[in-house]
Amino acid sequence: MSRMVGTISRGVRAPIIRSGDDLVQIVTDSILSAAKEDGFSVRDRDIIAMTESIVARAQGNYVSVDDIASDVKAKFGGETVGVIFPILSRNRFSVCLKGMAKGAKKIVLMLSYPSDEVGNHLVTLDMLDEKGVDPYKDVLSLEKYRELFGYSKHRFTGVDYVEYYGELIREQGAECEIIFANDPRAILKYTKNVLNCDIHTRFRTKRLLLKSGAEKVYGMDEILNASINGCGYNEQYGLLGSNKATEDTIKLFPRDCQKLVEDIQALVFEKTGKKVEVMVYGDGAFKDPVGKIWELADPVVSPAYTKGLEGTPNELKLKYLADNDFADLKGDELKKAIGEKIQQKEANLVGNMISEGTTPRRLTDLIGSLCDLTSGSGDKGTPIVFIQGYFDNYVTE
Repeated sequence: MSRMVGTISRGVRAPIIRSGDDLVQIVTDSILSAAKEDGFSVRDRDIIAMTESIVARAQGNYVSVDDIASDVKAKFGGETVGVIFPILSRNRFSVCLKGMAKGAKKIVLMLSYPSDEVGNHLVTLDMLDEKGVDPYKDVLSLEKYRELFGYSKHRFTGVDYVEYYGELIREQGAECEIIFANDPRAILKYTKNVLNCDIHTRFRTKRLLLKSGAEKVYGMDEILNASINGCGYNEQYGLLGSNKATEDTIKLFPRDCQKLVEDIQALVFEKTGKKVEVMVYGDGAFKDPVGKIWELADPVVSPAYTKGLEGTPNELKLKYLADNDFADLKGDELKKAIGEKIQQKEANLVGNMISEGTTPRRLTDLIGSLCDLTSGSGDKGTPIVFIQGYFDNYVTE
């Protein structure tokens, strides 16, 4: 154990990316320039990650409110549409909602409560208990919601999303009715045409609606999953994973990223002789214990990655070894025993007690979360993350 430093995550600055830019060259040059300036070397199995935002920007993958409205109108006929389970986000959903409203005569907006899918709260569980409301079965009208809970604002943004979303809908010329429920089938009392906006539960929601008599059901992943009049699109995710670009346009989640990560891997190898792993990352998956937000508003953490990032960690729990197998050892003897155990570990430790407590998540989800926290979402200016030592262990020299 001569080396004392383990995993290092570096945010790397890059030029402002525009549509048509060559990301393969830009990302590679940015990493090599950072290495030269900061005095580190590129090594085998280092990880280069880039945020999905710059990938979509380079692809020019944008759509407008009018594009969304056209697709919604084509799919639902321009009549009443039930828009259910949206997340509460100005960045993620407001422009999408404008387009949905512009493509319909009336929107019945059904909000989940006490929070949306990613943890943004309208009210607290304590408030529900105090008012005797059962979120599993009670359907609340807007009037009843206001009577019970008043005009609550989001803890961090200071926005009353109920009022905000209602105004957005009416500004587009559509009628608006707002209800609160957690069973997707509740919307069917208001309309048989449903646009379900949930992300990770969307397949179950659609199945329940169709089984219960819905006539037209589309998910956000099915809106702009093909280009309309040359606009952007995402054939796999549609509007899911989109972000606000301007007041009337959004940037979609990137598409066709696999060649990008493989081309960067190849160019870095050509320039350095080292085989790195490469991935595109979006939102990480982690929960804020105070705000209760668990972040993952993208359909996946990573839409593309090289083969070396497949799978899950295969690690021993050092605390378990120290407290059990080698409880009678200390100092150099303990280091040696643990080192030998690591070198002899099985290729697959699933179900083995000595791996108990290690994080049971996919590598891409873990690394993507690390990248998301490293780069941030504001003005850090580091849309590329360079990670070293992630696959090291206690005995790596």
